Amino acid sequence: MRNNQVLLITGTSRGIGKFLAEKYCEKGINVVGFSRSNATINSDYYTHVVGDILDEGSIKNCFGLIKQKFGQLDVLINNAGVASMNHTLLTPYKTLENIFKTNFYGSFIFSREAAKLMRKKNFGRIINFSTVAVPLNLEGEAVYASSKSAIETLTKIMAKELAPFGITVNCIGPSPIMTDLIKVVPKDKIDELINKQAVKRFAQPDDVYHVINFFIDEKSSLITGQTIYLAGIFK
Repeated sequence: MRNNQVLLITGTSRGIGKFLAEKYCEKGINVVGFSRSNATINSDYYTHVVGDILDEGSIKNCFGLIKQKFGQLDVLINNAGVASMNHTLLTPYKTLENIFKTNFYGSFIFSREAAKLMRKKNFGRIINFSTVAVPLNLEGEAVYASSKSAIETLTKIMAKELAPFGITVNCIGPSPIMTDLIKVVPKDKIDELINKQAVKRFAQPDDVYHVINFFIDEKSSLITGQTIYLAGIFK
């Protein structure tokens, strides 16, 4: 990425989102972060927006700030998401609603608004997040995996619709990373999942970072509508 480009990342208060924001700030890239709580990122290249991904007004306010401060957006990383492990028979409606609204609705609205800005330059990169729970059809993750499967379909259709504007849309499906998202998952379940991988180890934030760098590279203009799973998982 060039230093004058602008990158928007959702969910930057902790975990992978915070890691990615700090990485790109270190490279002198202008980063805008969005989350419900304040971020603890100290960089002249970082701008934080406090907002709720479930609120379309909050999202539009974020893009209003980007237009006012930078006048452009080059990359969107839809990192924010929630997970929940529940047997189908034990899943309440509130859980279903929260997961789909956060993981799917939020990514859709951010992508829609980002594309409106990107098309003005005839260039843009949108990165969505899926999970290896989709190809593995993991028990206990019916709702979470379904929300991410919807993200993969969204990625493919948006890739077709936005290609005429020079915008690529791709997706990464991380294997387990030791973040707050999986700390509540029983150890035996995590061990069982890792044993299904070709590469039998936890993923590291850097593994995600390298795939995203490939997607957002200006030379990757023919790479669109793709989902890359980590750790040797295949659909």
